[in-house]
Amino acid sequence: MSTPLTSLWRGYRDTSLILRVTLALILGAVVGLVGGPAVGEALAPLGELLMRLLTFIILPIVLFTLMAGINQGRAGSLGRIGRKVFLYYMATSALAIIVGLSVATLLSPGEGMSLEGAESVSVPENPGILSVVLGIVPTNIIEAFAEQDLLGIIFTAMVFGLAVARLRQSDSRSELGERLAGLIEALNAVTLKVMSGILHVVPIGVFAIVAGTVAERGIDTLLSLGDMVVVLYVALAVHLLVYLGLLKGFGVPLGAFFREARTPMATAFATQSSSGTLPLTLEAARRLGLSRTLYGFSLPLGATLNMDGAAIRIAISAVFAANVAGASLDLASMLQIVVVGTLISVGTAGVPGAGIVMIATVFSQVGLPIQAVALLTAIDALVGMGCTALNVTGDLVGTALIGRSENERIGTSESAETDATCKS
Repeated sequence: MSTPLTSLWRGYRDTSLILRVTLALILGAVVGLVGGPAVGEALAPLGELLMRLLTFIILPIVLFTLMAGINQGRAGSLGRIGRKVFLYYMATSALAIIVGLSVATLLSPGEGMSLEGAESVSVPENPGILSVVLGIVPTNIIEAFAEQDLLGIIFTAMVFGLAVARLRQSDSRSELGERLAGLIEALNAVTLKVMSGILHVVPIGVFAIVAGTVAERGIDTLLSLGDMVVVLYVALAVHLLVYLGLLKGFGVPLGAFFREARTPMATAFATQSSSGTLPLTLEAARRLGLSRTLYGFSLPLGATLNMDGAAIRIAISAVFAANVAGASLDLASMLQIVVVGTLISVGTAGVPGAGIVMIATVFSQVGLPIQAVALLTAIDALVGMGCTALNVTGDLVGTALIGRSENERIGTSESAETDATCKS
């Protein structure tokens, strides 16, 4: 016999995920504005629960997805795919900074403002590119797993995945290799089943996170630095148009792509964490029908290295700082920002607050006043939302483009299968 609670749950479960997330974003903003900090604090545990669940599933979903993908018989293409992924991430990060500089130069955020009264800000040290490169190889696998070191997890999955693939090709140990491959496939299926359950918590957590963010920040901060926020979102929109052009040029169906991409985009907007959104991004790629070998490698790497939204933020923040300091950026300074910003964006993690680290590092490199960072911290959450959403979008766009270059078809067959799984 169906109870009201059961009927309510069934209705919630059967409603499309993107509709639930969209409503959660809107309701969260309204509740945050009306309820104030007290309501945001009361809802905080629900947001924390979502972030814990997403963090909880990162390790198994990255590990088993990539290992299973390598053992689908496509290990030989991994090197070629890796080169394409790296070149795409570097090229689009540089392009994002150029877009940001162009839009900011045209709209001039920060004109008329002053640095007087700006507080000092303590900025963590940027890890640097060399540390990131060396950090790919973990000194301790258990420690890498415990710290959610995505690059270390990717390296471990690739090494052991390739070892299992070679074992399957061995004359004497092929049966053992097949058993291991079957076990990995089974663990991957179990992980996806757990992921389908976590998806039901996403709208609730998004509602709580947005309500807390809006309650904490309010609208006063947005009004005080509104021109900076508006210019940044204009630049993000311009770069999104670049993505649309690339997708169209490579023959990726836009409807199918954004039908799957919108849930991780909305979640990234709310959580401000590319890494935390990674399980949803991987799920979106699977629903698009892309190969596990590709998205199991490109998306975890992108969550760590590919920061198009953050790159735009660096560029606009640099123009903003120059304007409030009464200085001007010449062509040489802009070229330096493109080069330094692109390289620094590679060495910064995809977590809330990482953008401030990048901005401060670029300012110190190109001689801009570090005091301007204190002004920008006031709108960190507001701009971080849009930048993180673009970061995640860029990861999925790159994966889809590389998939098309590898003659993969992007269809909807996986979507129907996953929808059925989520409703079970």
